Amino acid sequence: MSLFINKEEEMNMEKRTSEKRGAQKTCKKPLLRQFSPLLVAMVGLPGRGKSILAKRLERYMNFTGDNTKVYDISEYRRKHMEKYASHEMFKADNLPALGIRIQSFREALEDAAAWLSETGNKLAILDGPNVSRSQREEIYDLVYTQLGFRVMFIECVCEDRMMLERNFKEILQYSADYRGMAAQEALKDLTLKMAHYKAQYVSPSLGSEWELPCPMVKVLDGGEGGVIAHGVNGVMEAKILSYISTPRPFQQTLYFSRHGESEYNVIGKIGGNAPLSPRGQKYAESLAKHVKALNLPSLQVWTSTLDRTKATSSGIKAPQLHLPELDEIYSGECESLTYEELQDLFPKELALRDHQKLKYRYPQGESYLDVMRRLVPVLMQLETETNVLVVSHQAVLRCILAYFLEKPLEEVPYMHVPLHTIIKVTLQGYNYNIETIKMPIECVDTNRPKPANCSMNRTAEDALKTVPAHFDDVTQLIHALEAV
Repeated sequence: MSLFINKEEEMNMEKRTSEKRGAQKTCKKPLLRQFSPLLVAMVGLPGRGKSILAKRLERYMNFTGDNTKVYDISEYRRKHMEKYASHEMFKADNLPALGIRIQSFREALEDAAAWLSETGNKLAILDGPNVSRSQREEIYDLVYTQLGFRVMFIECVCEDRMMLERNFKEILQYSADYRGMAAQEALKDLTLKMAHYKAQYVSPSLGSEWELPCPMVKVLDGGEGGVIAHGVNGVMEAKILSYISTPRPFQQTLYFSRHGESEYNVIGKIGGNAPLSPRGQKYAESLAKHVKALNLPSLQVWTSTLDRTKATSSGIKAPQLHLPELDEIYSGECESLTYEELQDLFPKELALRDHQKLKYRYPQGESYLDVMRRLVPVLMQLETETNVLVVSHQAVLRCILAYFLEKPLEEVPYMHVPLHTIIKVTLQGYNYNIETIKMPIECVDTNRPKPANCSMNRTAEDALKTVPAHFDDVTQLIHALEAV
């Protein structure tokens, strides 16, 4: 395809797409289209929060079971350019650059449509300005008219000056276009780039009129100014609207910790409601001192309803919530057993769990997927908060951290979340970064890697090969501490 187009060709393209849309309005709606995949196309000027919203939506939808992928038009544009030159490429009359941008838009759109055509993929997000009516009609024509999939547009509008300044700083700090460019030069270039886009921008909602017969949503000032929705129907569209209707901070820091070492940790038992061990009590004291030294404004502490998390957070001077959603994975008939006892009493169950730990549900208990489902309301609230300390359990924190760090599902049950460690998660740009602070208090290691042999007929030795070391009883630990 030529990278050069002229005005006549662009006008003909707009005419053809407009004619196709007019013809589509007279077509009968295909049967069962409500069950087809969905493409969400972002709309808006640069610096209005489109990309961070697209990324957050991808994270949420994937975690809640709707296979989702973002297609960033800017990344396609960068494939056609060795290095970003300047704002000049965004001028409407720069025909060679316009050709590159149109090609990049079409490549991203076609890849998104192809991905939606694969079995099991539910949602594609086309991230880019999509400022012209002809672009949006092309999206609608390909995805809805030709392929029979659904389309939803999300327009991000921002007039809040402080919010715009913050968004521009984010772009200058994290955008690949401005990497290595002097700060003043980058700011001037970005300002001119904005002016070029404004000159070409046509909103999809003109007063009370909406340009296409599909769901359209306008997000004002990152959601803080409200959300306007038109024509939203369908389960997935409603789910998306519900998610994006809640404003979320652009700067955020969250803290996580497991409870201090418990008496069950010491002797290798799972589940239960055991008290803290002597070393766990020392960790609780150390955690309280560390949190006090941080001097976090408006700090909140969220724990599970189990005794060991309440005891761990008891010395922290801050409002505390005790949430059942943060309780440890319930192991049903296997509660309060060691792995050695599990192998003796339920060898097949242990083998099944080792074979597919993510989906395995304990007899009368829960699976990791069950835990992920009950955590969704907590995660949605956590996304709106900052300076929250969550004191919970190994399996629960694996699920929570997997959400923020976007870990593949199969990795969730094996993430390493050690005892006596504070985990700091900070939003930087579109992604969350993690820091760990290991407190200097000894504890057992409760992480059990997946055994090499997960078959039903394996020996007890094979089944227990990766079980972490533990004491036979708590008195052994107490004697060891007294000896020191």
